[in-house]
Amino acid sequence: MKSHIQAVRLLALSLGSAIGAHAAAVPETIFSPDTFGTRGAVASEASECSAIGRDIIVAGGNAVDAIVGTTFCVGVVGMYHSGIGGGGFALVRDAEGRYEAVDFRETAPAAAYEDMYGHDEQASIAGGLAVAVPGEVRGLEYIHKKYGVLKWRDIMQGAIRVARYGFRVSEDMAVKMNATIKDGRTYLLDDPIFAAEFSYKGELLREGQLMTRKNLAKTLERIANEGSDAFYRGEIAENLVRFVKSRKGILTLADLENYAVAPRTVHNISYRGLDVYGMSSPTSGSVALQMLRVLEGFPASGWHDRRNLTVHRLAETQRFAFAYRASLGDPAFAERDMLAYERALLSDKTVERIHNEMSDTRTKEPKEYFPSEGDVTAMPESHGTSHISTADKSGMAVSLTTTINLNFGAQIMEPHSGIILNDEMNDFSVPGIDNEFGFPPAPANFIRPGKRPLSSITPFIATFPNGTLYAVIGAAGGSRISTATAQCLWHAVEHGMTMREALSVGRLHDQLLPNRLTLENLFPDLNATVAAMQARGHEVEVVKPGLSSVQAIKRLEDGSFEAVGEPRQANSAGYSV
Repeated sequence: MKSHIQAVRLLALSLGSAIGAHAAAVPETIFSPDTFGTRGAVASEASECSAIGRDIIVAGGNAVDAIVGTTFCVGVVGMYHSGIGGGGFALVRDAEGRYEAVDFRETAPAAAYEDMYGHDEQASIAGGLAVAVPGEVRGLEYIHKKYGVLKWRDIMQGAIRVARYGFRVSEDMAVKMNATIKDGRTYLLDDPIFAAEFSYKGELLREGQLMTRKNLAKTLERIANEGSDAFYRGEIAENLVRFVKSRKGILTLADLENYAVAPRTVHNISYRGLDVYGMSSPTSGSVALQMLRVLEGFPASGWHDRRNLTVHRLAETQRFAFAYRASLGDPAFAERDMLAYERALLSDKTVERIHNEMSDTRTKEPKEYFPSEGDVTAMPESHGTSHISTADKSGMAVSLTTTINLNFGAQIMEPHSGIILNDEMNDFSVPGIDNEFGFPPAPANFIRPGKRPLSSITPFIATFPNGTLYAVIGAAGGSRISTATAQCLWHAVEHGMTMREALSVGRLHDQLLPNRLTLENLFPDLNATVAAMQARGHEVEVVKPGLSSVQAIKRLEDGSFEAVGEPRQANSAGYSV
């Protein structure tokens, strides 16, 4: 390893004029993704952004500094599912082992009401009416002010330079862009605001071509110099409100000015000798923690010795968890005591009930999984996100997930700021419309002014009982977030896998509704496993890898970090220094 002085010099290169083909061009002969360093680690979906976070640690920053810089960068290059036009959640562990759960989820505008969409679901997906109040800038500023050590302006420079001087279109981004094409057309070309950035000579940018986001760079620069008020007040806010209203939205200046992060409860469980920490609702942290509690009741060797039975048990564990999830919602608007409900679903009594009701030989009808008849409701499908994990040698760690919801959010971009806006209103439940399986919508997730919709986001941090960090992990992938996060940690802990091995193993997902078990085609003896599941009554769908993406860090016994980007994403990367 080079000296700290030279490392800082390389930081200046990576965040300066060297940006272009690769946004953080620190030579890999010095920082190799396979080198397990002890100073800190970053994992994200974008290699250039992970490198920026890594360089921030080299420059003396901590895990919070690194995650703020990385997250702003991910919003630049992964704009199709994250960015400052959206929101998210962060689970922070400080150097003394204290935890804080920070909710910067988008909120419903003050003019929103329960049946505002009637039967027009499309209005909650695309256009101004789909836009909820963004929270990302306020959330990142909050955690930085409380925990960061480097200057706010300095840690934003990497993202600013990536936006201004450009980045190469990755394979992951090209896939997302092409997914917008319907009947030979795409709003990325038809809308001149999008086309100005996403096209070249009348065609969509292709993998490997250089893309710049100069208007967004100016916006980020103002936020870097003036703080979050540059976003929530003044010219940027006025332009956002004017634009959203021009697209039939209801966002107001007061909505933006009044946005505040919300503190959430930190839940924790004991699992296989570890302490695992997650967030309360409106995340799905308690749901994923319940999965681990139930799985702990089965032999740890099952993945190797009795794989098909273990796959069935894992699927059933997920089905029970999703039945409990249907009653979750924003605690500030819940009719029941949401914290008491979440504690109950993590209790010994509930875990025992699930084990008693689970059969090793058959699956059940969906309604049989709900804790009571009154809880039989359905949640809307949730969608895209991006996860970032960071840790440093002090023991500080952050697990953060950011989102604008569906692909390219509400499919609108404010032209002056370059901000792509979220369609988070689609995450609320709509009253009076049963889902395709005849289940009514969940009242706990109905729209209310100022309310935050239920999310699948599941940031985790795991430690040994003495407080030593074990892992930082989280996922993207809509409804698959909680199952992917729990599954990868389960593999690492119970099956003795490295974090890279745990992320590479084939994943399964069963969210109860739709009544379908999905298996990635990475499973060994796939046909035998499919047959075994069908024999137990599962409706099985085999899918290609890539419906969820996990970013994780594991601290090894010698104090070094194994940082792993999702193997299913071509541009993801984990770096340690």
